Amino acid sequence: MNVRRSAAALAAVGVLAAAAPATAADPSPSPKVTVPSGLYGKGDPTYDGVWRQSLTLLAQRTLGYRPAAAAVDWLTGQQCADGAFAAFRAEPAGPCDDKVKADTNSTAAAVQALAATGGHGGAVDKAVGWLKSVQNKDGGWGYYPGGPSDTNSTSVVIGALTAAGTDPADVRKSGKSPYDALPTWSIPCGKDGGGALAYQPDKKGKLLPNADATAAGVLGALGKGFVAEAGKAPAQDACAEAEHLTPAQVADNAGAYLGTAVAKTGHLESTLPGAKDQPDFGNTADAVVALAADGRTEPAKKAYAWLEKNAGQWAAQSGPAAYAQLIFAAHAIGEQPGDFNGTSLVSSLNALGPAPHMDSAAHESAAEDEDSGTSVWWIIGVGLVGGIGIGFLLSGRKKRQS
Repeated sequence: MNVRRSAAALAAVGVLAAAAPATAADPSPSPKVTVPSGLYGKGDPTYDGVWRQSLTLLAQRTLGYRPAAAAVDWLTGQQCADGAFAAFRAEPAGPCDDKVKADTNSTAAAVQALAATGGHGGAVDKAVGWLKSVQNKDGGWGYYPGGPSDTNSTSVVIGALTAAGTDPADVRKSGKSPYDALPTWSIPCGKDGGGALAYQPDKKGKLLPNADATAAGVLGALGKGFVAEAGKAPAQDACAEAEHLTPAQVADNAGAYLGTAVAKTGHLESTLPGAKDQPDFGNTADAVVALAADGRTEPAKKAYAWLEKNAGQWAAQSGPAAYAQLIFAAHAIGEQPGDFNGTSLVSSLNALGPAPHMDSAAHESAAEDEDSGTSVWWIIGVGLVGGIGIGFLLSGRKKRQS
């Protein structure tokens, strides 16, 4: 449950929503909409076209690849005149009218991808300008403009701002920044689920712990995007009480919650309302990145080890966003995505669309590593590393957009 598919849906109905790229499912082998040339994946792109393309391009850049021009052109061609992105525009040459619902998550993901690929400063600036224009008075963002703010949307926008070279703390509405919004969704330590973040308050104003939102919130509070590396170990493992939580405290408390959540089994359970108890591969991958970014490498590695043993089939069925999430997880803890329990996440992802090219500086070494079943990590720079997620962000994109 981690491709933003599920989360989106849930958010729309005001339910808990998954917030992270949650289920990453490449919906169906027989899409109702023709899959355009240049787009990764064979599933119907109606609800996740921009999302899965953005994560794919970002994953490729993280690995040291230069995405195919056709793939990048497809993404830039999805941008509306005002700078926003919708989940998918079947007729990109047409105007973005009332039938095209631009959303913050698709826009923020595209920003991170285009900032990483380079050479698209104009598109990035327009998208960031649009995101700033739809910020809510509490400092956060909702999935759709005008909708109530939520942890996942706010966090993925923070990642976009960072990727674009903008300090999220300086982006304010009515005097409030996204770092003022995140603490309002953090559950107090003494309550059930203390330290976790809620997607947003329920109808009664109660905060309910949501692992998907919690993973997204860790990265958001740390000012990071989908791609992150291991951070400094937190000052304490337990939840810290404070009348006014700082972003670092929000991240550490949420990290402590996630660490406990994966301690026993190595994975997170599905957060979709009414779902049976079952592992959530996408959210677990997001949790690996969040835990590593917060300096909790031991639980991050445990969760990744579980993914290595169990997530192969999920990724194969789900498509490009799922492979990208696993690549982000591997990157966060320094593992090799070229050897994921005998499978190359790198080759599997690249085979789903236009073939990328290895940057010349890394080509020879990467070829050697691929031959040996591993893959080289190429350091792209602050802009890329800063670039979130959470992505992770959402898990029920399709439901959320209904």
